[in-house]
Amino acid sequence: MATAMLSGRIALVTGAGSGIGRAVCQVLAREGAAVAAVDINQTSAEKTVGDLQPITSSPNCHHPFAADVSDSKVVEDLVGMVKKRYEGVPSILVNAAGITRDNFLLKLDEKSFDEVIKVNLKGTYLMTKAIAQLMVENSQPGSIVNIASIVGKVGNIGQANYAASKSGVEGLTKTVAKEMGRYGIRCNSVLPGFIDTPMTEAVPEKVIDNMRKMIPAGRTGKPEEVAEACLFLASDRSSYITGISLEVAGGLFM
Repeated sequence: MATAMLSGRIALVTGAGSGIGRAVCQVLAREGAAVAAVDINQTSAEKTVGDLQPITSSPNCHHPFAADVSDSKVVEDLVGMVKKRYEGVPSILVNAAGITRDNFLLKLDEKSFDEVIKVNLKGTYLMTKAIAQLMVENSQPGSIVNIASIVGKVGNIGQANYAASKSGVEGLTKTVAKEMGRYGIRCNSVLPGFIDTPMTEAVPEKVIDNMRKMIPAGRTGKPEEVAEACLFLASDRSSYITGISLEVAGGLFM
């Protein structure tokens, strides 16, 4: 039997309680990684872990953690708990935590703007900095994968805050790639298009139909398809790839 791609690796995934984050946890676990599933909702994180494929040599390898990634003290405590729990350092970080507070610009209040920036951009920064620091201190090469969005590249009506946050993630990703390369740490981003997740369930069916007509692939995407892209960037199969933005959007806005 072939060795799993991520056998022996520790992976930390934020936003693990649903959608893309949950799918990423499932794919990484399938390939042998011990998964630290982080979500702001403890119950959701536990549900994700309960559904993960166990590692036969270590049945308790996957573990749920509740954390607000936008809070620096909480992130500091989280990293300490993960290190203690696994007696090791994650070599994979996938930043999938994100929220939306959609509205047209002229109706978009400051609170909604700040909340989205705080979670999507600041949260990605805090987690990336904390795990990168841990990797450097322990001479641990690794891969950081940030979930950005095709919206961060082209913008979208009613999503000024979300688009701005994801554009920021793109800039952060490229900068981290340039700074961390000498430590053997790669950093890339994945740009999902219109994906079937709880985040998109509130979108009116008419809007979805119109969007689908714009997608060359002729359909919306699945969380698992984004997760497979994350797996590639997390694994050694992308060992000479860093600082890129990988679109998983069915050709939308290409």
